[in-house]
Amino acid sequence: MRYRLTFIAGLALGYVIGTRAGRERYEQLKKSARQFAQNPAVRNTAESAAQSGRDLAGKAYHAVSDKVGAKVPASVADRVRSLRDRGQNGEDDWGTTNT
Repeated sequence: MRYRLTFIAGLALGYVIGTRAGRERYEQLKKSARQFAQNPAVRNTAESAAQSGRDLAGKAYHAVSDKVGAKVPASVADRVRSLRDRGQNGEDDWGTTNT
């Protein structure tokens, strides 16, 4: 009985210490991720990748529509147009205006 009680006390203490350390590590990782995402270089790279993707989607749409003609469904045409227009209205994916 004494060994069982010691084991349970040790298990409870290990659980409390482990969860506290785990929570601190989680908060540390969350802070690091937030700092990484707010880095101007990372933001610029993500923005340029998004813009390149929009440009390539527009080029692909035109290449396909030239070959296929009017057979492109309206839903696909609307989606590509909305992607292309989103980058031209002065706002980027981060909600800030382009200057």
